[in-house]
Amino acid sequence: MADVLLDIRNLRIEATTYPRGEMPRTMTIVDDVSLTLEKGKVLGLIGESGAGKSTIGLSPMGYGRGGVRITGGEVILNGRDILKQGRNGIRGLRGHEVCYVAQSAAAALNPAQRLMDQVVETCLKHGLATRAEAERRAVGLFRKLSLPDPENIGQRYPHQVSGGQLQRVMTAMALCPEPDLIVFDEPTTALDVTTQIDVLAAIKEAIRATGVAALYITHDLAVVAQVADDIMVLRHGKKVEKGPTREIIKEPKESYTQALVSVHHIAHQEKQATSKPVLSVKNVTAAYGQGAIKVLKNVSVDVHPGQTLAVVGESGSGKSTLARVITGLLPPQQGEITFDGRKLSNQMADRSKEDLRQLQMIYQMADVAMNPRHTVGTIIGRPLTFYFGLKGAERERRVQELLEEIEMGTGFLDRYPAELSGGQKQRVCIARALAAKPKLIICDEVTSALDPLVANGILKLLLKLQEIEQVAYLFITHDLATVKSIADSIAVMYRGEVVRHGTKSLGLAPPFDVYTDLLLSSVPEMEIGWLEKAIAGRKMASAGH
Repeated sequence: MADVLLDIRNLRIEATTYPRGEMPRTMTIVDDVSLTLEKGKVLGLIGESGAGKSTIGLSPMGYGRGGVRITGGEVILNGRDILKQGRNGIRGLRGHEVCYVAQSAAAALNPAQRLMDQVVETCLKHGLATRAEAERRAVGLFRKLSLPDPENIGQRYPHQVSGGQLQRVMTAMALCPEPDLIVFDEPTTALDVTTQIDVLAAIKEAIRATGVAALYITHDLAVVAQVADDIMVLRHGKKVEKGPTREIIKEPKESYTQALVSVHHIAHQEKQATSKPVLSVKNVTAAYGQGAIKVLKNVSVDVHPGQTLAVVGESGSGKSTLARVITGLLPPQQGEITFDGRKLSNQMADRSKEDLRQLQMIYQMADVAMNPRHTVGTIIGRPLTFYFGLKGAERERRVQELLEEIEMGTGFLDRYPAELSGGQKQRVCIARALAAKPKLIICDEVTSALDPLVANGILKLLLKLQEIEQVAYLFITHDLATVKSIADSIAVMYRGEVVRHGTKSLGLAPPFDVYTDLLLSSVPEMEIGWLEKAIAGRKMASAGH
């Protein structure tokens, strides 16, 4: 046991919610989980949304998010039970012995402070190094993590670097105090596949070079297979199985793990366009601020009734900006948008109520897209009242119909968002969009934060609803597997331009342009050693060009 860094025994964690007008509810979210982690090793924690991955990952810091508390078991770090250390003892280990890398560095970093100040903060707070020593250490980590201009990038603010660079800066912040353990909480989930490779390779190299131990939390088996020595599978707060990475991937014992390993993407037969487009974007150019830097350049795409156009590209390619222009949140400098045969006003404020009703949106993060103080019934019912004037029993009956359509049932009417899983929250957002009876729904990365099994369920639901309602989708994504599952046509964007546009069968067939080839080769595969092969292939391609 001399090499054991972390020993969690019979961990039990409960959460209490306080529904309005009701008695408090307590639920067990981690139930009798035990694990060990040796020094210098990486343990992957995988499972669907609500499995307890992040809750377990935060336990070595003695931390529980709002309403969550550790009610049983032991968390032994470096030979001592941290749950018996008291508040000051736990504060002393956070940012020193244990550090944390959040899923969204953009949300976790302070936008008002320079990156260097944030990276060295814990070193200075714990007295682990002088300012000069900490900054030298930080610059070395920036270089090790392949950040551009490592000597000066620390002088920038978070908004001045890309999402992938921010994730690497946050990794440097976790490594700077030279901790014994780092908790990586979905550090690449929100990144596009090309950026994900860079961040994943940087994290793996940093772990190897520093010898730090890590808990790597994710719902993506293909990703965790590239960095973890062992994998623990979790479901509903319980351990399903644990073993060496190769064993879990190649010979899983439990049926749930087998389902995770063998999840099959939907085989969607593309539909041929048989009528005029419901949405036509023609030669649109757009920019933020004073317009010095154009984020969309002469973009043209069409979406046909009852069909799905997938807009694909890396972070910063202009996908979400295109959605903002279509919805009227960002007026274009040039070009026009035609919807259902009529030209749309550039400004959302100038559009009619009917225009707003027929063009709806589903967002990536269902957590922040719903009012946490409203029930499911209220959330879905609001567009029914706003657009159609439904009230009382008539409104409730339609809400119940929508809940049945999204395969949730009326038992969820009085629940709050906090009482739903990630997949259930996204289904509620889908029902809210459908409540307006739109002709087009923009789906902005609606499955990227979900585990593969739940994401597959959401895609199947969207296809079924499309068949029933004949609604069109503009589906923004960076996941090529999702494109194959749901798209009829595809538009590949790169640096604000559409570099490939056509039917799915033609868009995903060779010969490929350099960027589309890079996208396709960057989709992680559930194979040990795939990351190294992908990096090597990228270097060869770069040398060839």
